[in-house]
Amino acid sequence: MNFASVYNYYEHLVFEYINDRLVEAYPQQGEDFYLDVACYSLTRLPSRYIRHEIDMIYYLAPGEQEEMEKKVEETVNAAARFISERMSQQREA
Repeated sequence: MNFASVYNYYEHLVFEYINDRLVEAYPQQGEDFYLDVACYSLTRLPSRYIRHEIDMIYYLAPGEQEEMEKKVEETVNAAARFISERMSQQREA
């Protein structure tokens, strides 16, 4: 069995948000920072596994996509603040 086509839809939302918004907010950070933010965020969001993007059209209730995007925004921003603070503390120590 090849399960490569199965993935968590939140991955797409988190990666997109980081690329589109977070990179602008934290331009001084390197790739490791963004990867850590992605991992930290994904562990705090629910899983929503799909095989194809089109599947989400059929499974989402009205307004659910907007709710998911808002949850991603809040979670990623909180993760970025947390990791940024931790990095600052490590530099000071």
